[in-house]
Amino acid sequence: MRAIPPSEHVSADYSPFAHLTAPDSVLYRQVMSVFLAAKERFVVHLRPEDVHAALPAADRPSDPGTVVSKLDSLVKWGNLRADPDTARVTAVEDFYRKRFIYQLTQSGEAAEEALQSYDTALGRRGALQAVALHDIVMQLRTLLVLSSEPDPDPAIVHLALDALTSRFAALAENARAFMSSLQRTIDLHDVEVEVFLAYKDQLIQYLDRFIHDLITLGSRIAGLILQLDARIVPLLQLAAVREAADASPEESAGAEAEAHERWGARWSGLAAWFVSDEGRESQSRLLRGRALGAIPQLLAVVRVLNERRSGRSDRSADFRTLARWFAEAPDDDARHRLWRTAFGLYPSRHLSVDADTLAARAAHPVQASTSWAEAAPLRISPQLRRTGSYERRGKPRRVEDRTEGRRRLAEYAAKQTAEITAARARLATRGEARLSSLGELDPLAFGLFLQLLGDALATWRPGTTHTVATSNDGTMEIRLGVLPRALPAEVRTHGGVFHGPDHSVEIIDLTASGQSPRPPQELA
Repeated sequence: MRAIPPSEHVSADYSPFAHLTAPDSVLYRQVMSVFLAAKERFVVHLRPEDVHAALPAADRPSDPGTVVSKLDSLVKWGNLRADPDTARVTAVEDFYRKRFIYQLTQSGEAAEEALQSYDTALGRRGALQAVALHDIVMQLRTLLVLSSEPDPDPAIVHLALDALTSRFAALAENARAFMSSLQRTIDLHDVEVEVFLAYKDQLIQYLDRFIHDLITLGSRIAGLILQLDARIVPLLQLAAVREAADASPEESAGAEAEAHERWGARWSGLAAWFVSDEGRESQSRLLRGRALGAIPQLLAVVRVLNERRSGRSDRSADFRTLARWFAEAPDDDARHRLWRTAFGLYPSRHLSVDADTLAARAAHPVQASTSWAEAAPLRISPQLRRTGSYERRGKPRRVEDRTEGRRRLAEYAAKQTAEITAARARLATRGEARLSSLGELDPLAFGLFLQLLGDALATWRPGTTHTVATSNDGTMEIRLGVLPRALPAEVRTHGGVFHGPDHSVEIIDLTASGQSPRPPQELA
């Protein structure tokens, strides 16, 4: 027996999966499950009567011969192997009887393992693993220490990288599965009302706790990755060399290069998951956004479920009920009556058409193309002719004078505009300044300052030293920069003191005459 080189291609035989599309596929799966359960008990061979007895009682065929035919089909497809059953032969005639014992083949076992993996992945709900974030931080710190050593141990480096990538892969896969299952719950697929309402609070607390850990630990992980990025290549090379040492002789030629490329791709994937790049959000930030968006969606689901429980109807439910009534109507006349009743499509109610009128129309029909001038006159009520309506109209409502209300609203809008203009003028620095030099701010100016500062920090990325942001209404621009040796800065307000590291700041009022946003490179 020789090993097959990678250059030789072996055609795959997928006949062990043929029982999935055959009639009685459920029974075939149950038969194969019996053989897998026997294998776990270290039972190699099974007789047809053993398989028949091990099947679930609800699905067990009454005729044992049915099981024999299924076993023979599985042998033909390569899932099982049949051997003559000579253990119970007592006479020469028994050799000529069709008696076999069956066992799993390698291809049949591989097919069942693949199907089990498929079923597991399909029903997997996943979890948001906050503990994995702590483990990733610990492994990155270990690699940071190893990168500073002159001659790190390849075994320790390889184990640390392997633990890091394994933990990260589990975190990413579980997060993906959890968000998929959460979206199915939000979409109300196979959701039980009582169960959902019972665990809703726990789910929201779980999301809130993970979001908090992702915010705090995600930035720490991103910082460690940026520190390691310039020193990770030698560590990846050590892991690749150690991993290539276990390659078979046929694969040893390019094993080290392939291992190094594989470790480089893993590190790039880890960095892209936690570190944002120009024009690309990191996966952790996107996951945080989806988790944050899931909380109000869950609350909306609760509101919909409560409305359903309270019997409140909506337009879609009304139309579904009406469609069912149309389907249950006995004839077209009943459907027409239901249509007129549901949508109010009645004839002109002010035209009184009685039985005599209908009889006269039947005796002397009038074509639809007949003009009004040539048609017979229609008698109407004198009251309708005089007033245009059968109903007595009451006194019309007086038109309310809203002049005073509009005046008060205009005064309030002018006052609010003046206060906002004064706040913008108060915050405008007229050049580059420090946060510590802003002085004391009134509540309106301080609120506007917090909005500008939040817009600037929202664009901040690891390694950023300068950033430019514009307010949502486009009236102000802030330019924030890091100081080499920043001391603590204080901004005093009526409600307290705002503390933080000092930065260089330039706030521009874009509504002032002659002001316009400048390109970011002017700040440098």
